[in-house]
Amino acid sequence: MATGLRRLSVLDWIRFGLLAAGLVFVATGLLPAEEARDSIERIAPLLLFLGAVIVLAELTKEAQVFDVIATRIAIVGRGSYAVLFLFCTAFASLVTIVLNLDTTAVLLTPVMLALAPRAKIAPLPLVMTTVWLANTASLLLPVSNLTNLLAMNRVALTTQEFAARMWAPQAASIAVTMAFLWAFYWRRGERGEDRYVPPPPVPVADRVLFGVAGVACLLFIAAILAGVEIGVAALVAAVAVVAAFAWRDRAKLVWSLIPWRLLVFVTGLFLVVPTLSRLGLADVMRALVGVGGDGDGAYRAAAAGAALSNVLNNLPAYVAGEQVIPAANHTQLLSLLAGTNLGPVITPWGSLATLLWFEWCRRGDVRVPLAKFVATGAGLAVTGLAATVTVLILTA
Repeated sequence: MATGLRRLSVLDWIRFGLLAAGLVFVATGLLPAEEARDSIERIAPLLLFLGAVIVLAELTKEAQVFDVIATRIAIVGRGSYAVLFLFCTAFASLVTIVLNLDTTAVLLTPVMLALAPRAKIAPLPLVMTTVWLANTASLLLPVSNLTNLLAMNRVALTTQEFAARMWAPQAASIAVTMAFLWAFYWRRGERGEDRYVPPPPVPVADRVLFGVAGVACLLFIAAILAGVEIGVAALVAAVAVVAAFAWRDRAKLVWSLIPWRLLVFVTGLFLVVPTLSRLGLADVMRALVGVGGDGDGAYRAAAAGAALSNVLNNLPAYVAGEQVIPAANHTQLLSLLAGTNLGPVITPWGSLATLLWFEWCRRGDVRVPLAKFVATGAGLAVTGLAATVTVLILTA
């Protein structure tokens, strides 16, 4: 047991501390038991989805699906950085949209780090693509971000209705992100080379696992677009891939596949934030957000969500903002969502995805210039949010 405790990181202790604080708040009455129960009941389906989709994504990576796609993209690019840029941004956006932003940060980042030396590509442009698009491409579908699931329930939209409402703002967000990526990380003066060397194809170790994982992901996407409940769709897809690994490579089925750290963090968060709201956070957010539903109120909500995300984290920022926005103010609420999804690109702790991404960069010995990260992230957050919220208002 002592060995297990020593393996816990600082972030793990913070997660357990957050859950412990939430339980103390409930035990002492600072958070009424009924309100705590409502909060947990609200996130229970989301926890099922999170657990299932991350198991699905982890095993899909083990089946080499991401490696094969990333390498194929580099091969098709034929040494052209412009073509590679377009394919990489499309791939990172697609993974974020259909498999969740944490998948892009946690699983696609190491794939890009492995691709960089094979093709003699500077790693920083590749990994900046994953971290920025993990955040800014997470608006289109409910599965793209946990905050989307919360917002969809609040405004009572189906998956198709949510996508129809958010496709234009999402397109604006991705376009601005691509412009910033090219200007500050991908252009010739930043990357340092005219062309890259296309890598050889990745040999697939087990074509059965590769095929099952690929088909399961496609069916998962089709199911959520068809309106199947996302937790059920994720669970069925994950069970299919787990069954394939139980048959072909049981050694990969380890308990660490279950994202207990994320589940502990989210549960604690949904006990602590309502308590803080009762103790004054709601008044602060109400003053920042204002009472207008459109126009000025939408921009204020987006700015408040982005600012609080970079001070704390995007999940508590969204939850705190949601509690003070009237249920009828759909555009204002979706603007808050844009602020908490696009905004956390300034500080390393702005979103869980960014935190996890920094850890992968540290493991891969990639030096991220922090001053440049903060400065370019601030420019992206301001410009991207202005464009995205403007489109959101115009298409209301």
